[in-house]
Amino acid sequence: MVSPLISAEELLSTLEGAETPTVLDVRWSLGGPPGAVEYAHGHIPGARFVDLDRELAAPPGPGRHPLPEAAEFASAMRRHGVSSRRPVVVYDASTGMAAARAWWLLRYFGHPDVRLLDGGLAAWTASGGPVRGGQEDAGPPGDFEAAPGHLPLLDARAAADLAGSGVLIDARVAERFRGEVEPIDRVAGHIPGARNLPTTGNVDSHGRFLEASALRARFATVGALPGVPVGAYCGSGVTAAHEVLALEAAGIDAALYVGSWSDWITDPSRPVATGDG
Repeated sequence: MVSPLISAEELLSTLEGAETPTVLDVRWSLGGPPGAVEYAHGHIPGARFVDLDRELAAPPGPGRHPLPEAAEFASAMRRHGVSSRRPVVVYDASTGMAAARAWWLLRYFGHPDVRLLDGGLAAWTASGGPVRGGQEDAGPPGDFEAAPGHLPLLDARAAADLAGSGVLIDARVAERFRGEVEPIDRVAGHIPGARNLPTTGNVDSHGRFLEASALRARFATVGALPGVPVGAYCGSGVTAAHEVLALEAAGIDAALYVGSWSDWITDPSRPVATGDG
């Protein structure tokens, strides 16, 4: 199995070689400083900034980060120099919570070689990687063509079915899963039958992914095992992509409910559960 992750040391060596990957900076945080500002302060040399809200999602409704149209996504990726025959590395500040969305979309739309920088920019700088401020020259456009369907995708009905027939993981923090707090969406709770495993537990205190064996043990606690139908959702399909990436690193295939909770609650006929489930 080819790992979906790349270390800072490996990336540094690759960028010094003859065939370098396209590097995408996907820094984003809900309510945090704009990623474009952070990018301008300092980024991996040659990296292009990708706007999660505008380039990795369609306009809100239903759901806060719907799946982008193939043509729109392909246009954005070509603008950033992405080509199907050239590897791509995506990163964010540290944990990969935002960059995993770009990893998942590129894979879903057919790019064969995409990896996430384990530990993000923090790991890069800790390893002695150079950082450059300002903006990068546009450079030549890529030739990436988006063809959907290369990773499994769930809609609301399929997510509900999976919660009963397999394992549907809710990647949000436990308080939101239980319905005790809901700082973003208008309804609190979770999809009935879902099992809570916050994606924050996939990484260590430095924002680096746990070893594959530790991830497998973690997912086994909710019944997510190789060969079992598994899916993941979160609030709007961003951090759940991180869960899917962690599952792949553990050797477990999983589908993503892109609309996630923010889509689920748009239909008042859909049931809502609270508590530990």
